[in-house]
Amino acid sequence: MRSDRLLFLTLAATVAAAPAVRAQAPAEPPMPKPGPEHELFKQDAGTWDATVEAWMAPGAPPTTSKAVETNVLGCGGLCVVTDFKGDFGGMPFDGHGTSAYDSTKKKYVGSWTDSMSTGLMIGESTYDPAKKVLTGYMEGPDMTGKVVKSKSVVEYKADGSRVFTMYTKTPDGKEVAGMRITYVKRK
Repeated sequence: MRSDRLLFLTLAATVAAAPAVRAQAPAEPPMPKPGPEHELFKQDAGTWDATVEAWMAPGAPPTTSKAVETNVLGCGGLCVVTDFKGDFGGMPFDGHGTSAYDSTKKKYVGSWTDSMSTGLMIGESTYDPAKKVLTGYMEGPDMTGKVVKSKSVVEYKADGSRVFTMYTKTPDGKEVAGMRITYVKRK
């Protein structure tokens, strides 16, 4: 009986003290909200028809194919989720990516995986609003599993289209265009 009373008094004291303890606890940080950096994601949202040009060797003519990219805003506008479907050399190709703005790094960050890679590519980019160009690097495994680093440039055109160019390095270290995708947004 005495232990029941002691338990009751302990619980009552804990409940009575809870508001004071909560008042002393640090405030919860505010939930993140989209800022000006997230406007790019709004531009990217939607369905895009894509023309893909890929160079198998420097100086060689590109192979060309068609694809469709669908971008959906996620996480309350804090990121964009990409679904890409097309063909490459007559084989079905699909890829999936996520992009977000890292307010600590002050950079756009992203991930990419597709049916021609053995893992996840991770990247960081910066945006030049005066030029309307997003420039960065992605690193991850290629078709063979070898980790490669590629430069990426996205140009936002005045007509609403955008052009993505991925650069690879030649054995002598020179960057050359390996792939270019021209996107036209569906109405």
